[in-house]
Amino acid sequence: MAATVVRYLRSVGSPTSAPAEPEPVNTLPRPDLRAVGEDERAPVSPAEFRAVLSNFASGVTVITAPPGADGDGNGDGPAGFACQSFASLSLDPPLVTFMVARTSTTWPRIARAGVFCVNILGAEQGALCRSFAVSGADKFAGVPHRPSPVTGSPRLDDVPAWIDCRIHAVHTGGDHLIVVGRVEAMGADGEGDPLLFHKGRFGRFTS
Repeated sequence: MAATVVRYLRSVGSPTSAPAEPEPVNTLPRPDLRAVGEDERAPVSPAEFRAVLSNFASGVTVITAPPGADGDGNGDGPAGFACQSFASLSLDPPLVTFMVARTSTTWPRIARAGVFCVNILGAEQGALCRSFAVSGADKFAGVPHRPSPVTGSPRLDDVPAWIDCRIHAVHTGGDHLIVVGRVEAMGADGEGDPLLFHKGRFGRFTS
């Protein structure tokens, strides 16, 4: 199933034959997330893993996808979630990547759309990040946004930078998925500090 999805996403991600309206794709089934055997002790505990990795400061983004049809063919609003695990991947071709939990309820909607927009948050947008980190709420309520120029994914107002992408490949990585996007358009206003996250708290650069 995963290989089929990756092959399909690569085909629709081709810059020479990308369709104007990406067709729905089959999303990965929810797996058994246990990656070690019952008789195998994990090398580190989850608590230790989180504590040590929290020392790595990161930027914060909101990944969005345009409205589409849900698994039953019904109308579905735009999708989005707060994401720290985002990075640039390749210059030629221009690729970026983000990681998402395999249990995410937002990811299947992004996978069906086949496209996404990375909204890089500014130092004053901590509240916006929190609103996209919750589950089960209308995350876009009261949030001004416009369609990104190529994919139509929500481009949030007043973000310092945005990156409009088509899904290029999806790989499994333990209890997460590694999503690779091919950049179709991007922009930045060059103003303001980025929102940072470190040891469970938001912060910003100081001179």
